[in-house]
Amino acid sequence: MDILSSDANRRTTIADIARAAGVSTATVDRVLNGRSGVRAPTLKRVMDAAFSLGYVDETTTSESTSRTLRISFLLPEGTNRYLGMLGRMIVEQSAALAKQGIKPVVEYIKSFSPEILASALIRHGKQSDGICFMALEHPAVREAVNTLAERGIPTVTIISDLGNAARSFYLGLDNRSAGRLAGDLIARFLGLQPAKVAMIAGSLSYRAHEEREMGFLHIMQEMHPQIEVVGLREGHDDEAMNYRQMRMLLSQHPDLKGIYNIGGGASGVGRALKDAMRAEDVVFIGHGLTPDTRAYLIDGTMDAVITQNPGDTIARAAIIFTRLLLAREGAPLVEPLRSEVIFRENLP
Repeated sequence: MDILSSDANRRTTIADIARAAGVSTATVDRVLNGRSGVRAPTLKRVMDAAFSLGYVDETTTSESTSRTLRISFLLPEGTNRYLGMLGRMIVEQSAALAKQGIKPVVEYIKSFSPEILASALIRHGKQSDGICFMALEHPAVREAVNTLAERGIPTVTIISDLGNAARSFYLGLDNRSAGRLAGDLIARFLGLQPAKVAMIAGSLSYRAHEEREMGFLHIMQEMHPQIEVVGLREGHDDEAMNYRQMRMLLSQHPDLKGIYNIGGGASGVGRALKDAMRAEDVVFIGHGLTPDTRAYLIDGTMDAVITQNPGDTIARAAIIFTRLLLAREGAPLVEPLRSEVIFRENLP
C-alpha cells in the first residue's frame, strides 16, 4: 500500500518531514513511495525525520522504503590467503546480498600504499553508498575517510581499524587481545623453560598488526619473563618474503623455539620451518584459517590459528550498512566479532 495514503499520523505532513530533513517535498515523496533518484544519506535523513515525527512506524517493513545499496569492499592485493578468500566469498554471496538490498563491488588495492588506498576511497565514494575497507594508519587515509563522512558516505573498517577518523564502524577483532592470546598460547606450549621467540608482521602500517605486537610483548613481560622475544620482522603478508625472513631468523637464532606470524603469508613461514627441518620443535602460531593453515595444523607444522569467520564478517557488514544508511539514528549495530582459536583437534 502507498505509505502516503495511510490513515495513520494525518497531523504530520510531507512538508513537516521535508523541513525536518532539510529537503524538498518532492524528495520526501520519492523516498516514502520508494522511487529512485535519492542517494542513501538523503534517504536516511528523510526516514529519520519520518520516524521521529511519527509519520511511519519504526517497525514498517514496506518494500516502498527499500532500495539497492551499492557497497564497495576495498581489500589489499597480494598473497594473503585469508583476504583472498574473503574477497571471493563476497562475490559468491552476491545473490544472497542482493536479497538484502546490497550490491557488492570488490576491488583489490595495492598493499601498503596509503596514497593509493586514499585515492580509491574518494573514487568509490562518488559511485557507492558505503565503503568497507582494511585501513592503513596514515594521514592521507584519515583525510579521505573524513572527506567521505562530510559527504554522508559511511565507511566501515574491517580487520584493521583507523585512529582519529570519522569512520562509522570497526568490524574486527580486539587485536591487542589477540596478540596477548597468541603470546599466552606460545608460552603454554613451551612450558616453563627459558626460550627465545620471534614475530613476523605484515606491516606495522596496519594498526591491527601494531596492536597484536603490543599485546604479544606485554603478556610476555607480565606473565612469561622466562621467554625472550628476539626480534620483529615485516613480511608484507607475502609468502616469499616471509620465507626469507623465517630462514634468516632461524639462521641468526638456531635455538629459536617459537614464532608468531602476526599477519598473512603463513605458507612462507611454514615452508621455511619444513625446509630447515624445524617444524616439529618450533611452536608456530598464526592468524586466519585458510586451506594452507588448515593443512599446517593437520601435519603439525602449526600449533594454533587465531581466526574470525569471513562469512560472519560479510553478514555483519551487510547489517551494519543497512542500519547505517536506512535505519533510525542511534539504531543498535551488531555485536563485536570474537576471536576463535583453532587447533588440529577442533578443526571445523
